Amino acid sequence: MSDLPQNKVPDATALYWSLNRGTLHRTFVGEQGIRAGWSVLIFAVIFWLLQLVVLAVLGHLLALDFSGPISVGSGFLWQSCQLLVVAAATFVMARIEKRSSLSYGYIGHHKLARFVAGLFLGFSCISVLVGVLWKAGSLVFDGWVLSGLASWKYAFGWGVVFLLVGFCEESLLRGYAQFTLARGIGFWWSALLLSAVFALGHVGNGGESPFGIIEVSFAGLIFCLSLWYTKSLWWAVGFHAGWDWGQSYFYGTPDSGLVTKGHLLASHASGSPLWSGGTTGPEGSLLIVPLVIVVGTGMWLWWGVKRKTQGWAGKHSQAATPKT
Repeated sequence: MSDLPQNKVPDATALYWSLNRGTLHRTFVGEQGIRAGWSVLIFAVIFWLLQLVVLAVLGHLLALDFSGPISVGSGFLWQSCQLLVVAAATFVMARIEKRSSLSYGYIGHHKLARFVAGLFLGFSCISVLVGVLWKAGSLVFDGWVLSGLASWKYAFGWGVVFLLVGFCEESLLRGYAQFTLARGIGFWWSALLLSAVFALGHVGNGGESPFGIIEVSFAGLIFCLSLWYTKSLWWAVGFHAGWDWGQSYFYGTPDSGLVTKGHLLASHASGSPLWSGGTTGPEGSLLIVPLVIVVGTGMWLWWGVKRKTQGWAGKHSQAATPKT
């Protein structure tokens, strides 16, 4: 017998499966775990499946019809379920990625200040737009609908509902999805894609218009810009809630084609829908374009330029400090 080592011929089948396992692994998993596209797809599937369950359960309990005026109760129930579904899908993905669910937009500094600033600016911006439409004759006020205790009750009720809307929609499209997709294709490509998805989600609204859909994508980009600068969703949630509350409850106008029961003022659009917004509401007006530009410019001046100036001042003050 020879003591020379014998060359072992590799098993072709084992080699084949080994190579394929490696290729399959690289297809689905990268250096940072599951690849961004697959992660977002899993998130979307979980959200969709849970949404089907919610629709099936609620469908047996009550008639979900948002073609007419929406009540506070229906809005609260629907948005609560929606937010729970988003939170559950985010929680599952956070567990897979070994992160906190709050890491997708709800950590960082100045949370309360940014949230309150967003609320104030959201209401202020819709007030400016409504004021311009009223002065131009494109929006007519028909008087007060509520007063006394009823006005406060509905103000609070719709405030809660639109807070749920803000948290739900921002978490769905600018929370986990934006965070993860940006890892794969970059922040602004992700922002453009998800803003388009945000707009398409409003297509089914009864009174929505083509320009209203485009405007929703503009709003999505503004919210992404706030995320880019502040690294959190608190400002966006506040602005979203303040805008919707002002539009639907305070001024009594349609909001992306949807109308509510129990609003403070009664109003109706007048003239060309291109200027008045028509059945879409004020945000369907062409006048939204300069408002979006002003808001975006203000964000750049307040957060962008201010940050650069502070960074420049900080570097130069450090350079000027003598070493001891």
